[in-house]
Amino acid sequence: MENTIWAIDPTHSEIGFKVKHMMFTNVSGKFNTFNATIENDADHFESSKISFSADVNSIDTNNGDRDNHLRSADFFDVEKFTTLSFVSTSVKKIDEGTFQINGDLTIKDVTAPVTLNAEYSGLMKDPWGNTKIGLSVDGKINRKDFGLTWNAALETGGVLVGEEIKLSSELQFAK
Repeated sequence: MENTIWAIDPTHSEIGFKVKHMMFTNVSGKFNTFNATIENDADHFESSKISFSADVNSIDTNNGDRDNHLRSADFFDVEKFTTLSFVSTSVKKIDEGTFQINGDLTIKDVTAPVTLNAEYSGLMKDPWGNTKIGLSVDGKINRKDFGLTWNAALETGGVLVGEEIKLSSELQFAK
């Protein structure tokens, strides 16, 4: 059986993240420019090979000064490293519609293994006859594992930016 190629529908997808700010609230952000593909036997999501990349310049936390700081050498260093990427190494079925996606995430010049959780909606047709699949993906990474180490101490103890990054994405792919 020939594999199916699925391309991300960026107008119906969102790549988001959250990080603790000042130890007690979350700041949310997203990447506005990204690309992803899935290649699989359409009847078996666990056969998927998933690749993803985001343009780090498109980071958006709804605050221009913060976004510029995130683009600087203190964080993503977009002068040297313009994209972050993910390539799956395996997809494991947990139960009906729930999967674990293992893969390699590259941020800056560091590649490390990550595990993501995915809810797979299965196949559906949109009103124009296009076959689509939907995924909700989440996970956690430690930003320091990828060389994103900048921080500032708070007078009251603790740090300005948390280490744990919560990843959350809503994705739609078209056949």
